[in-house]
Parts: sequence; structure tokens; C-alpha cells
Amino acid sequence: MIFVLDIGNSDITTGIWLGNEWKHVWRLPTDTDLTAFHYTAKLRDLFLEASLKTDAVQQVVISSVVPDITDRVNLAVANLTEIQPLVLGAAVYSHLPLKILNPNQIGSDLVCNALAAYTTFKSACVVVDFGTALTFTTISAEGEIIGVSIVPGLKTSIKALTQNTAQLFEVPLVVPVSVLGKDTTHAIQAGVLHGYEGLVRTMLHKIKSELQNESLPVVATGGLSSILPALQNEFTSINRNLTLDGLRLSGEYARG
Repeated sequence: MIFVLDIGNSDITTGIWLGNEWKHVWRLPTDTDLTAFHYTAKLRDLFLEASLKTDAVQQVVISSVVPDITDRVNLAVANLTEIQPLVLGAAVYSHLPLKILNPNQIGSDLVCNALAAYTTFKSACVVVDFGTALTFTTISAEGEIIGVSIVPGLKTSIKALTQNTAQLFEVPLVVPVSVLGKDTTHAIQAGVLHGYEGLVRTMLHKIKSELQNESLPVVATGGLSSILPALQNEFTSINRNLTLDGLRLSGEYARG
């Protein structure tokens, strides 16, 4: 049984790999105020609710883009499983079948995405990750991460707008039929959600044009990867567990 954790800015996504599938995938809010003890308790509750034994865990792999809590979660998992987790970073990347231009400057979640996508397609490809940030990671046919583009994510954009604009409020992520907003909520949904459709299409078009590869496979991932149904034809596949797949594969390569 493999236990992986992807510590993101909004959520900690955890997964249990057993046999040849993800038996359980859980999400916890990322809370920088919680102690290692509290994270241990939360994770133990998840194991208990799923009737899983912590001593059945054979390996733990962690990706984190939140340095403030990496050590706490690492300690929490070590206390829970009595296994020292493998925390992804430049030292681990040397074991992967990827070439990374700036290993100390790239998010480990993007490396996981690239590894999982390249393993799937075995060719040049692009990963679009709809998370706190919207990221485009491009991998060459030789397995090199040749570029990353980053913009604020959907929720981040709406939150920034509503928090810094008088009389605006949190808006649900629902795509309106019309781009002509009839009230405040509709107006924000029309501008942000329809706007992001154009953003994603334009970025993918420019990436494919730059690589002169119009048939470049594109995989979408992230918790919001299905929010924009009009984009479905832009993607070769949608895999919400892509980052977890990359974590699992990283653990396999690290074991040798």
C-alpha cells in the first residue's frame, strides 16, 4: 500500500494506492496554523474511517508547495505510519526519467504532473492543471520539461476580485449561458469563466504553434479541471489524479 500526499496552497490531496488503483482519495484544507499533532489526528481519522491499517503502508511520498507546513506534515505522517516519507525535491528528480532545467525553482507538483503525463503518452505533451494557479507544463518528446506558464486560478481570480472590490462577494463557479451579465454574480461568472475558456484555448494554440505540433496531447488535471465543459474537446484526457500518479511513480523510481 502506497500513501501519497500533495500539499497545495488550498488543499492537501492524499491518496491510497492499493493493487493497481487509487482505493481512496481524500482532500483536507491546507491550514498553516495546525500542528503536526493535529495533522496526525486528521490523517488517522481518515485511515480509521476507511478501515485501513497504518502498518500496511509500505511507502509514503510527499509533494509540497507550502514550505511552512512541509515539516509538520512530514512529521505527522512519520508518526502515523512509522515510515520516513520521501519528500520530492531536486535530490529525487535525478532518479526520474525527466530532464528539468531548473530543479530548484520548479514546483514538485508540476514535476509530478509532467512525469505522469510523459509516462502515459511517451511523447511530447502538455499538462493543464486547474488549481490555485492555472499552470501549463510542456514536456518534449525526449522527456524534458521545456517550459511552464502560470496564471492565477479560477477561484484565485474570483477571490481577488471580490475581496478587493467594494460591494462584491464570493461567486459560485457556474458557467452562465450568456456572456452578457444581468446582475453582479452573472457578470463575474461571465467575465472570469468564459474569459478563462479563451485563455486556455489561446495558450494551447500558442504552445502547439511554437512546437509546430498541432496534434500535441493535452491532459487536464486539478480539482477544477471539469468546471469549463466547453474546453473538453481541447483535452486528450482529463485525469484529476494525475499529480497523485506522478507521486506514486516518483516513489517507484526513487526505490530503483
